[in-house]
Amino acid sequence: MSSRAAGTPAAGSSAAEVRYHVRFSLGQRYLHAILFSTFLGLALTGLPLRFSHSAWAASFAHIVGGFAAILFFHKFFAVILTAAFLTHVGRVLYLGFIKRQRGVFWGPNSLVPQPKDLKDIYEHVRWFLWLGPRPKFDRFAYWEKFDYWAVFWGMAIIGFSGYTMWFAPFFAKILPGSWFNIALVLHGEEALLAVWFIFTVHFFNTHLRPDSFPMDLVIFTGKESEEEWKKKRGEEYERLHGRPEGETTAVAPPRWLKNFARLIGTFVILTGFALLWLTLVAFLKA
Repeated sequence: MSSRAAGTPAAGSSAAEVRYHVRFSLGQRYLHAILFSTFLGLALTGLPLRFSHSAWAASFAHIVGGFAAILFFHKFFAVILTAAFLTHVGRVLYLGFIKRQRGVFWGPNSLVPQPKDLKDIYEHVRWFLWLGPRPKFDRFAYWEKFDYWAVFWGMAIIGFSGYTMWFAPFFAKILPGSWFNIALVLHGEEALLAVWFIFTVHFFNTHLRPDSFPMDLVIFTGKESEEEWKKKRGEEYERLHGRPEGETTAVAPPRWLKNFARLIGTFVILTGFALLWLTLVAFLKA
């Protein structure tokens, strides 16, 4: 990897010569902001409930007004996340079936796993082992698609089990009593797995790997430098460079937005690592 950070102008060039590519729209960035905010809120409220026997969980509950208050906020974040998820699914269906944009279901701009992803995984492993060149990724790499579909898995397993326990009198009319015990186990263990995955694998893939360290700001600013675009998503760059949808501009994200993104990103990462440590300690002591 080059010692010069991606998007940093070479010696003798001016910052104005660095061109930028728009990767995410404002709506996509807002949706991601809701997603990570509510997920962090669910982690902050759900983990103390899961590890209520721990001293740190009891202390946190005392600060916010007790475990009943924690449960209230947990349900609040769950409703917001569910609304955002359904909004996204509705938009995808609208684009695919009403606007006839079949590219959302298949093709280089789709998040649906495709044969190329298997090829990319194979070539990526070979590159890790110094057995071949680094593969060129398109708009979404295979690990980004995994992260995306993990949300659907989480909403199906964690979400349904949570709502089953929340509205137990209603679901008791259609489900046997033993299912509520299953729902309790599924909700706690799957949520714990999701938290550990996000605060380790997702954080590393997105921010802490050498290409992006110490933080990838594109999901906050919506833009990445043309050099960074070419390096991280070489296949998309070659496919779109010179076309209207691949247009680049010399207008960089404003400094205040990048600083704000660094502030928010740092808070989220540090909070995630703190929760990861607390839960690992509590889990091992259980």
